[in-house]
Amino acid sequence: MKNHIQVNGIRIYAHHGCLPEETKIGGNYIVDVAIETNFLKAAKNDSLSDTIDYVIINKIVTEEMEIPSKLIEHVGYRIYQSIQKECNNIDKLTIKITKICPPINGDVANVAIIISE
Repeated sequence: MKNHIQVNGIRIYAHHGCLPEETKIGGNYIVDVAIETNFLKAAKNDSLSDTIDYVIINKIVTEEMEIPSKLIEHVGYRIYQSIQKECNNIDKLTIKITKICPPINGDVANVAIIISE
């Protein structure tokens, strides 16, 4: 059985970017995490230990986003690796990081990267 867990819209203020101003001033980001798993056992017995804990997902995202990087691709990969290491029973994992109002010489609302297994 395939089930899906999503932790969407994790809002973070972080210091990522290739420009010195980006790492100094920081910017707004939104992180979405989608997990495909089998949580039928948890659904039947109402036990958190038999599913993915949303608190752990949020903690991992927050901790990894606090570490400055030049590329959000790098941050996304760290988040991906940390969730895979920390959580069991993941069949598919997708991480999306959206950078709000990137400084790229144009009227651009956001840019995003998606890492998916």
